[in-house]
Amino acid sequence: MYLSASEIATRVDELGAAIAADYAGREPLLVAPLKSSTVFLADLSRAIPILHTIDVIEMAAYSDGRRGGVRLLKDLDGPIEGRDVLLVEDVVDTGLTLAFLTRTLAERGPASIAAVTLLDRPYRRLVANIGLRYVGFTVPDELFAGYGLGLEEQWRALPDIRFVPAEALPAAATDAA
Repeated sequence: MYLSASEIATRVDELGAAIAADYAGREPLLVAPLKSSTVFLADLSRAIPILHTIDVIEMAAYSDGRRGGVRLLKDLDGPIEGRDVLLVEDVVDTGLTLAFLTRTLAERGPASIAAVTLLDRPYRRLVANIGLRYVGFTVPDELFAGYGLGLEEQWRALPDIRFVPAEALPAAATDAA
């Protein structure tokens, strides 16, 4: 095990208190990408003792033969113009997905956009100034499962976060490494 359920709960409560203090008197919109961020979103929402709303988006990676990218599969349910938007991520690595989300949502006229992540790998960043304001844990360059994070849709329900050992990876993933 890497992070216990109690360590995660304590840190999520701390993040909720910091967000509540920073957004006091406002009603932020928490936006999380499906699926791996949903457990963190639910716990974070309960840890924020001010009025707020939540929404989810779904994205998929694509490649057109020349370059990879991200596209939206499920968009937000309502407008965000004039709203304070807080993007809720499970893991931030390169920053490419967060930069895409920030650019895409900024075009819709929100009052502000910031981000919170449970796990951060700043040493893998390819994009600077991604608006990451709140970080749960800075983690090593390992594959994790649990607390919403999955591998081939498995292990998301674990209450803690664990390293995924190389022998548990599918053959195709270990061949590519």
